[in-house]
Amino acid sequence: MITTLKDFRISNEEVRELRFLLHGPVGAGKSSIINTIKSIFEGHQFINCLASSDLNSGISGNSFTTKYQKFSVGTLPFAFYDVMSHEEGQSKGMRSDDIIKALKGHIPDNYEFKEEYSMSKDNVYYISDPTLNDQIHCLVSVIAADKVALMDDKVIQKMKTIRAEASKLKIPQLVFMTRMDKVCKMTQEDLTKIYQSKKIKEKKSAALNGESL
Repeated sequence: MITTLKDFRISNEEVRELRFLLHGPVGAGKSSIINTIKSIFEGHQFINCLASSDLNSGISGNSFTTKYQKFSVGTLPFAFYDVMSHEEGQSKGMRSDDIIKALKGHIPDNYEFKEEYSMSKDNVYYISDPTLNDQIHCLVSVIAADKVALMDDKVIQKMKTIRAEASKLKIPQLVFMTRMDKVCKMTQEDLTKIYQSKKIKEKKSAALNGESL
């Protein structure tokens, strides 16, 4: 798979890179995913972006990411975007409408999100006429397997709203579950047994059947 991805080329000349936006609650592990991907493909450990899942073991807390940060992966035509985490309440953490604007390509790289208000068309940094290359090409919803049942209802609703809008925009979506080794003893001892674990299957079903997303 690694060789296939390294050999991947984009056929559309209007798109320089495929853009993936990761969103999820505090402590889900968005930054850790990006660190891992960069470490694998660049051949050395990458720890440039803060991994809040390591610094904040609880389901609640504050997001460590505040900017719309782009992380390229070596010379590969892929870019991963990390954003502020979702928190309870529309005025706390990442705002749903800002992520939707990012999906459409209206948010520039390194824009610093504000909890108090969302990006407006009057903002000097607002991209009024985004190209295909400015838009997000895949939305990745990140949730921690051991915290599915603990997710706040308002955070879940934020994520559902964003996923619904992505569906309207026909943007491909993925659900990425982290902390699998925290769910059952089998995966703690051997991560290769993830697909054999009944508890993992239960968590996946709970997330995909609407309890979380």
